[in-house]
Amino acid sequence: MKRIGILSDTHSHWDDRYLIHFADCDEIWHAGDIGSEIIIDQLEAFRPVRAVYGNIDGAQMRRRFKETLRFCLEDCEVLMKHIGGYPGRYDASIRKELYENPPQLFVSGHSHILKVIFDNKLNCLHINPGAAGKQGWQLQRTLVKVTIDGKTFKDLEIIELA
Repeated sequence: MKRIGILSDTHSHWDDRYLIHFADCDEIWHAGDIGSEIIIDQLEAFRPVRAVYGNIDGAQMRRRFKETLRFCLEDCEVLMKHIGGYPGRYDASIRKELYENPPQLFVSGHSHILKVIFDNKLNCLHINPGAAGKQGWQLQRTLVKVTIDGKTFKDLEIIELA
């Protein structure tokens, strides 16, 4: 069983509350638009991090991280990409991979809108944690935590950063 902290779209903004809210997490996942290596360095000093780069991330981030990351955790196959879309409206850059080889969990960012949706067609949970940074038009900054136990997702928690 693993507890995961998920964030996206920090856009170089650091908030000490990331570490407070992710204190009970085994890993932290960043779904892109990191903005600065300082963000990742601080997260990695705290917990193991898995991340993908986003459309605002420069050459350093693109050398350090992949655009798409697929891995297994517990008995769950995870796919992460910054620009991913939503069930029924997946982005063209990931649609084929999702339909040909669906994961159990798909994590994306980009929209700055927190959404947790189960895709019945793919039998896949989709999580977009919204935006943790201050840049953008979102009214609320958000984080997500979820526990992965085998192939089961539980204890999903949405955190709003006032």
